[in-house]
Amino acid sequence: MRLLLIDNSNTRTKFALASREKLEDWRTTINTPEISVGSLGKELADIEWDFSIVSSVVPAKAEILVDYLSEKPCHLLSHRSKLPIGIDYPKPEQIGADRLANAAAAFEMFGGSAIVLDFGTAVTFDVLGPSGDGKSVYQGGVIAPGLASMTEGLARRTALLPHIELEEPAQAIGKSTEQAMLAGAVFGYRGLVREIINQIRSELPGDAEIIATGGDATLITRGLPEITHHCPQLTLEGLRLIANLNT
Repeated sequence: MRLLLIDNSNTRTKFALASREKLEDWRTTINTPEISVGSLGKELADIEWDFSIVSSVVPAKAEILVDYLSEKPCHLLSHRSKLPIGIDYPKPEQIGADRLANAAAAFEMFGGSAIVLDFGTAVTFDVLGPSGDGKSVYQGGVIAPGLASMTEGLARRTALLPHIELEEPAQAIGKSTEQAMLAGAVFGYRGLVREIINQIRSELPGDAEIIATGGDATLITRGLPEITHHCPQLTLEGLRLIANLNT
């Protein structure tokens, strides 16, 4: 069976093909505001699949995606989906589908306790704890502004501060406005991430694997030895695993 995996986030929507066992090489991306019947037809015209799964945090775009894909079996991921993990959360309908996909992949790849960081438009921290039946249980997490959201917001709300390209700062003491902003963004953001990890660890018994994914993960994790794994395809792997359970 050939699976079409769709990760519909606020900024970009990623498409990938997979077998039941592994991801294939084909990938494409559409900027989420540009998702339409026309853009989908252009990108998927020559692609063959048997079953699709959609993870979406943008309801209006999810509706377009599911409607377009509905000629073949299509599953919209939610807390009601069959999952390889349990959920211990008062309002499970509030858990983002991408967070469930990340948690499912983290359990399958690393098992036991885990903290999953997804660096995107927002940065999310999702916590998995062990259960008595050998599975892991989704326990909740943290949501904070993403790195780009913070820096862009600073530039928009001030008259003299520019937009900056995110990269590793040369030093902490900036010798220009741009350098000062870059040091504040990257070093400061690592401090935010480290403190949240420490607080979660203080509430989570045992040693947890700390796993990073998302667009800004490469830059931020470079200075965070606390993060034990960088998995760029974590969400897609989670979608593949969950698709297998829901076909």
